[in-house]
Amino acid sequence: MTFTTRFAPSPTGPLHLGHAYSAMLAHDMAKESGGAFLLRIEDIDGSRARPDWEQQIYDDLEWLGLDWSVPVMRQSDRLATYRETINQLWWDKFLYRCDCNRRDIAQAASAPQEGAPLLGPDGVVYPGTCRNAVLERDHYPIPAPDSAALRLDMSSVPNGVALEGIFSFTETGLGPDEETGKIEFDMSEVSREIGDIVLARKDMGTSYHLSVVLDDAAQGITHVIRGQDLFEATKIHVILQRLLGLPTPTYHHHELIRDEQGKRLAKRDDARAISKYRANGYSPADIRKMVGLPC
Repeated sequence: MTFTTRFAPSPTGPLHLGHAYSAMLAHDMAKESGGAFLLRIEDIDGSRARPDWEQQIYDDLEWLGLDWSVPVMRQSDRLATYRETINQLWWDKFLYRCDCNRRDIAQAASAPQEGAPLLGPDGVVYPGTCRNAVLERDHYPIPAPDSAALRLDMSSVPNGVALEGIFSFTETGLGPDEETGKIEFDMSEVSREIGDIVLARKDMGTSYHLSVVLDDAAQGITHVIRGQDLFEATKIHVILQRLLGLPTPTYHHHELIRDEQGKRLAKRDDARAISKYRANGYSPADIRKMVGLPC
C-alpha cells in the first residue's frame, strides 16, 4: 500500500527539532511506500502568520532534504470551503452559538456542582452553558463569522443517527497510554471527556479541528503522522469525518521531542530552531541522529 502523508506547520515561528522529526518521519514513511509527501501551510490565524516564517519553513525543509508535491495547499485560500461546511452543519442542527469567553468557561466548569474542571484536547471541557440555554434553533439565522463561536453539540443526536454507535480509527503509532491498533469510542465518552468543541471562531471563521479534517480529505491523505499530544483530538476528527461523509485516514501518533527537563519543545524554544542548527554548522544527518531517525 502506498502512503500519502503530509506535514502541516503554521507559519507563526521557527521550526524546531520536534517539527523536523515529524516532517522527516512523514516524508520517510511516504517515500518508503512509494507514495507522496505533501506540505500544507496552516495559516488561518492571520494575526500571527507571517510570510517570512512561511519562507523559513520552505528553506528548513529543503535543507533537511525533503521534497514535496506542488502546489502547496494554504488554508488562507480555503476559507470559503470552511464557511460552506459550517453553513451545512448549522442548518443540520449540529452547531449552536456560544458567547462564552475563557473566564466564563473556567468559572462555570469550577462551580461546586460541577466538581473539578476536566481538561480535554482544547483545555477545560466546556460545561454546556450556551447549549443548555438554546431552546429552539429552527428560526436562528446562522451567525456572521465575526459574531460568535459555533460549537459542535456532542451531548445529543440532533439529526438522526449520525452520532450514534461506535466510532473507530486505526492507530499505528502509540497513544499517550501506549494505545495502538483499532481504537474505539462512543459519544458518551466524547461528551464527557472532550465536550462541545468550537468549530468556528469569530476571529478566524473556522478552527483547527474543522480545517484539518477538510484539508486531509481534499489532499487525499491516507496516513496522518503527528505528535502524541494530538491523539485525543483524533476522536473529534473521526466524528467530523462521519458527519461530513469523509474517509478516515490511518493515524500514526509519534513520541514528542523533549528538552533535558522532559518538557516538550515549543516555537518559543528558539535555541532548538532548525535555523540555529544550520547556522551553527550542523548537517541534516546530525539532525536525524539527534531525533533518532536513520540517516
